[in-house]
Amino acid sequence: MSEPSSTSGVPGEVVLAARNVAKSYGSVHALKGVNFDIHRGQITTLFGENGAGKSTLMKILSGVVQPTSGEIILDGNPITFNSSTHARECGISIIHQELSLAPNLSVRDNIFMGREIIKGGVVDFAEEERQTRILMEELEEEIDPLTKVEDLRLGQQQIVEIARALSVNSRILIMDEPTSALSAAEVEVLFKVIQDLTDRGVSIVYISHHLEEALQITDHAVVLRDGIMTAYAQRKDIDLEWIVRNMVGDNFDLGSPPEGYEIGKPVLSIDHLTVPGPSGSAFNSVDRLSLEVRAGEVVCIYGLMGAGRTELLECVAGRLRPSSGTIRLEGQDIAHLSIAGRIAGGLVLVPEDRQRDGLVQTMTVGSNLSLASIGAFTKGLFTSGRRERELVDASIRKVRVKTDGGEAAIGSLSGGNQQKVVIGKMLATDPKVILLDEPSRGIDVGAKAEVFKLLAERARQGLAVVYSTSEVNECLSIAHRIIVMHRGRISAEFGADVTKEKIMAASGEAVVAH
Repeated sequence: MSEPSSTSGVPGEVVLAARNVAKSYGSVHALKGVNFDIHRGQITTLFGENGAGKSTLMKILSGVVQPTSGEIILDGNPITFNSSTHARECGISIIHQELSLAPNLSVRDNIFMGREIIKGGVVDFAEEERQTRILMEELEEEIDPLTKVEDLRLGQQQIVEIARALSVNSRILIMDEPTSALSAAEVEVLFKVIQDLTDRGVSIVYISHHLEEALQITDHAVVLRDGIMTAYAQRKDIDLEWIVRNMVGDNFDLGSPPEGYEIGKPVLSIDHLTVPGPSGSAFNSVDRLSLEVRAGEVVCIYGLMGAGRTELLECVAGRLRPSSGTIRLEGQDIAHLSIAGRIAGGLVLVPEDRQRDGLVQTMTVGSNLSLASIGAFTKGLFTSGRRERELVDASIRKVRVKTDGGEAAIGSLSGGNQQKVVIGKMLATDPKVILLDEPSRGIDVGAKAEVFKLLAERARQGLAVVYSTSEVNECLSIAHRIIVMHRGRISAEFGADVTKEKIMAASGEAVVAH
């Protein structure tokens, strides 16, 4: 379909608009003449695959980057935002997909960074703390304002990012994947906050790869594909099929359990594993858990936030120490092995937070891909550039990374392609077992399908795959077995023919009838 000239015809005054906005990075055209309207007191959801141009458009509207051509119109008048500070002064704030917090500072200091409350020539820390407490109460989070951000789990860090944007009292709030690390309960609270904001006339632009979730709150939707606006409709005219069809040109699922081969012998054995909870917790993060995974088997671990999924995977990979229990790789106890030792032995982890734990932002795509395999092309003090390039080129092909090549900056890739680099880095070590913690966090439906297809292919070749998820639909994709966790224990185990309702009930999640 041809791109609409604008999104006029939707109730509500247009407060901010993009007109024929284009953005190029060298030979790459991220946006190609996009028209986009934001309406007062309404929620516009922006859908699109990773790399479609969503984040680029939002960065332009919030003053982070300048368009190559086209214009921005605020309250009917053309405007050029010189910086994100200028845009914020005009009432426009953005919650970025990747967290931009200072981990060594407190929650209070992160929220007021760059706009401290000054009284009598000094910072009024008491007032900042008071306002931070009010924000946390609004978001129904028991977070002490003086807690360092690095001591919070990822979902709580996301709440702090949201609180910082809310603290500015913006009239236009852009939310780029705000719920990617939130639990179902936290998402529900956020949606109440969004409803309250729109009731007060605040305009929301909402970007999410959680399609069903976004449909709950949107007033109208726009789809970007390859830098072009391909579709626009009001909420009453859209459903999941409409979104997926306009995003990727096809209505497809996330795959099915790989078959046509023999599942092998047990390769990973976990026996009565216990991981203590955080200080002061009444529960163990992992409580006497036993699990066996076989070569060529795909196992999904489902659970709500706090169920112990991440702690289980990080303990098996060597990032956390258990208080009791054993972990065996091909029958050998690996308790004494470091993380590097476990990687060398054939056990690897793709972490949940790819930006913090999975990638080195100052390195190229190639250097990130080859980092875990450096021993394969290093002898003594010397590395073989030729062998490294061969490994990098092979990895780019195998995991289908969309990039200009190994020398490209890792930051130039979309979120989905960055995730493929993290997975490709671990697969390049030729592992026996791969653990993936929320491998689809923050990536679109097309990239999810590619990731799951890649994992299914490797399972057919004998790789044991264990992935965690908090999305029920992802359980019902490529997994042969679904393990449900609740408060550190396995509450249920299912085959691939289970229903969503049974999975959710076993996790302790309330099933809402529609």
